Parts: sequence; C-alpha cells; structure tokens
Amino acid sequence: MTNERTALVIGATGGIGGEMARTLAAHGWTVRGLHRDPAAARQRRSNIAIGWVQGDAMDAEDVRKAAIGAELIFHGANPPGYRNWAGLALPMLENTIAAAKANGARIVFPGTVYNFGPETFPRVGEDAPQNPRTRKGRIRVAMEARLEQAAAGGTPVLILRAGDFFGPSVGNSWFGQGIVKPGRPVRALTYPGRRDVGHAWAYLPDLAETFVRLIERSDDLPRFARFHFGGHYFARGVEIAEAVRKVCGRPDLPIRGFPWPVVYVAAPFVETMREVLEMRYLWQETLELDNRRLVAFLGAEPHTPLDQALIATLEGLGCLDEAHRNTGAAVVRGA
Repeated sequence: MTNERTALVIGATGGIGGEMARTLAAHGWTVRGLHRDPAAARQRRSNIAIGWVQGDAMDAEDVRKAAIGAELIFHGANPPGYRNWAGLALPMLENTIAAAKANGARIVFPGTVYNFGPETFPRVGEDAPQNPRTRKGRIRVAMEARLEQAAAGGTPVLILRAGDFFGPSVGNSWFGQGIVKPGRPVRALTYPGRRDVGHAWAYLPDLAETFVRLIERSDDLPRFARFHFGGHYFARGVEIAEAVRKVCGRPDLPIRGFPWPVVYVAAPFVETMREVLEMRYLWQETLELDNRRLVAFLGAEPHTPLDQALIATLEGLGCLDEAHRNTGAAVVRGA
C-alpha cells in the first residue's frame, strides 16, 4: 500500500468506523473522516491519523465533496441508540452511493444479522434467505438490496457481516452497554440472552483487519461481494461473561439477567427501549455465522485470542483497575 490510496470513512467516531480508520491508516492509506464538528471528532479520535472534513452524511453534496479522489468509501454511519432508522439509514446510504458513483469509488459496508429470521438459524451462510422479522431488519435488507443494485450499475460493493461488536473503542454496543458498565471496574456482569443458546461476537480490530485484507484483494472480488465473519462464537452464549470473569481474576463475579421487564414497561414511552425490545429474538435463539466462503478466499480469518481481546476491550472501556490489569496481563502471559 502507498499513501496515494485514499479512503473516506463515514462514521469514523463510531466503533467499527474508528477501527476501520485506524486499520486503513496502519496499512498505508490516507484516511478522511466526515463529521459535522471536525474539532470535536479530532479530539475524540486523536490517536488516529484522520484528515477531518466538515460535513453531514445526510447532505449529498457534503458526501460527494468529501469523497473526491477517494477510491474507497466505508459506510459505517448508524443512527445512535437505534433511533429514527427509517428516516436516516437509507438516505445516508443513498448519499454514499451517489458519491461513490461520482468518484469511481468502492463502497465497503458492515452487514448485520438483523437481516435474518429464525428459519435460517442456527448456522447462517451468505446466501441464506433474508426474511427479517423486525422493522430494522427490513431496513437493513433494503440497504443491501440497494447496494446490490448499485453494484449492478457499475459501483463495486463489499459487504462483510458480523455478530455483536466488542473491542477497545466499541462505542454503543451490547458489550459496552449491557455486559459491563464503561468507566468503572467490573463488579458484576449482565448477560442479555438465554445462557444456553449460541451467540456470535466480532472483535473490532479483527473485523477491520479482515475488511482491509479483502480490500487489498479487490482485483479478485466480484463487483458485489458479500462475506460472513465468524469471529468469536460461543455455543453457550453466557461463556463471554464467564470469560470476563476469568481475565479479571474474579470467578465469583455475579452474572445477572438483563432487566427485560423494565424494557417492556418503558417501550411504549421510550423509542430506544422499543428498538432494543424488537431485537430480543437474537438473544433467544442460536445464531452462528458461516465463514467458510471468507476462509476459502483469504486462507484464514484474523483472530485475536479471546483473553487478549477481552483485556484490550475492558481496558479501552475503563473497566480494569490496577489489580485487574495485572491479573489480565498474567492471564495473557499464561495463555
């Protein structure tokens, strides 16, 4: 890679967008980030080499200008807190598609498991039927259909689908908002799902590295490419919380259930609670992403050992005090 290759990252202050910006820069790309307040974004991502451009992902002209000279647009914009997906998600994507078409750029897009209903479970491949049971799932299906249409029109598209995120800068996620509480040492854990059903997780640095390895082989990709990322899969979903106990050196940490009754009570009055409730089915049934197509293409999927990934995540979230940090280091050395 050379510094002549430029990527525009939309959503670079978010979890996957920030990790993509970091990984692209590490691979020699010049990275731009679009943000309404570049000064605030620069402060938030001060440890990443990003050239910030002022603009709004909802403004087509802002996106087009930011993408001038870029050969890659990573579309990582998500309405925060699940709010107003219908009003924001598709319009933002349309602006990215228009900018990519105008500049001859490839669109890179992180897919979700929302697209699938339980009839495709437990192990889901790229070609499984997309018949979602939720409104957000239908929006995500429409987004991917629109990207496939754009690819048919000449704009190359790469989609990599993953499970729930965790990582040092995970942002708004089930791990950082549900399993642990950011900014304080771990004293108790919460697990949102049925403990005995499988659940898929994606460590963000591994996911971003996978994206970049696919991008580096863009000449071998079809115009519309879609892969599944295996990540860290737990046949007993609660194993991720048990692994946090291990790296903290605290096997006695309580693992509590998620307060779903409170969510049901609040849902009629709080939009975020309604949106969270809609996705509960993903915590009640086993879902594993089949990554055989990805492994066949790349040879292997980037995979950080779980203990190491969890320690980095907890430290990034401010959840390790000095004693836990030393315990975690000992766990990694003993692995």
